[in-house]
Amino acid sequence: MHRVDPTPGPATGREICWFNVFFLVSVHVSAAWGAFYWRPFHMVSTASLVMGFLVFNLSGFGCIGYHRLYSHRAFKAKFAVRVVLAALGSAAFQRSIKYWCLLHRLHHRFADDPIHDPHDPTKSFFYAHIGWSFFKPNCERIHLVDHEDLDNDPIVRYQDKYYAVPLAASFGFVVPTLLGMMWGDPAGAFVWGGLVTKIAVWHATFLVNSLAHWRGLQPYSDDNSSRANLFVALLSWGEGCHNFHAFPHDWRSAPDNWNWDPTKWIIFVLYRLGLVKGLRTARDQDLKEALEYMHFKKKHGVAPAQEDASWTGETWDTPRALEYIKSKPGTCVVVIDDYFVDVTEYLGEHPGGAAVLRRYSVRPQQDHVEASWAFDGGLNNHSRSARKRMKEFRTALCSRS
Repeated sequence: MHRVDPTPGPATGREICWFNVFFLVSVHVSAAWGAFYWRPFHMVSTASLVMGFLVFNLSGFGCIGYHRLYSHRAFKAKFAVRVVLAALGSAAFQRSIKYWCLLHRLHHRFADDPIHDPHDPTKSFFYAHIGWSFFKPNCERIHLVDHEDLDNDPIVRYQDKYYAVPLAASFGFVVPTLLGMMWGDPAGAFVWGGLVTKIAVWHATFLVNSLAHWRGLQPYSDDNSSRANLFVALLSWGEGCHNFHAFPHDWRSAPDNWNWDPTKWIIFVLYRLGLVKGLRTARDQDLKEALEYMHFKKKHGVAPAQEDASWTGETWDTPRALEYIKSKPGTCVVVIDDYFVDVTEYLGEHPGGAAVLRRYSVRPQQDHVEASWAFDGGLNNHSRSARKRMKEFRTALCSRS
């Protein structure tokens, strides 16, 4: 048994990505020129404006696929549903599913980290909102993010390969223009269903990274700067209920029925229709404990005392741990903070995927890397709730003799 920090992958640095700068600026300028001079709304058919509104919302609901389905594996969807979600996400022009998910998973692992968070909100509001996209991301630890599930999905592979021109351009600009030809207003449809819609979807999404980390409520956690912001939620199809950052695997952005989260309602309808399954939720006891913890902290100005009595259980050496593992085929035991932790029943719930836990597991006839480095910030800046949950699975104290 030994402690080893995985070798970090190459960093891309903070070079300016001139293609992104040119593309983002060009679309903004073109949308402004089109909406104010070429085809202002009073010169555009009502059908084109209605279509633009629908495209805005349909593109935004692509977050069902990009965010909750693929990034956090919050549920499973049938092939046809995944195809539709991939098409809607393509229309939003926010890169491919794989690229988006990897950066988002990295953000969750290192939220507010000035080095490893791709759009770290501690730098500035502008940087978190859109400034980060002008630079090549620092992906020094991107190789630590699990992507096997993305690589194994044929829809993700196809969309990643043909994203730019065939898919994004077609769904984002060509389709709205062709629809506009049906009522004799292709130019108006291109401006309001293509250009203006892109700007609106971008900034609605960007507000989750910026404003929802700067202003709002923190009912569940203050481990990072994520907040619940009703204004952002109204613009981003419920994603502004962002303090649920503490429970990323949940299929909801907020658990209460009265919370504004239309994405959650659509997922529920798809579930009732049998088109999605396996909705993952945070445990009620974890949600209740998080709410009570934050309520106490806000009321008294200090965190409540945490009960962590001295360990009274068994103490094992490595041979004893291997004996335990052999007696239960499929068991996954990791070493965290000098404890053998049996995470077998947590494999399907782990937000980072079961493969990550298996990678650091204690295995017969094989030296292993302790999981303490990964758990304590090397692989993920775990929340207080995650650390509390980990303690429930402690099985024995690890003997160093």
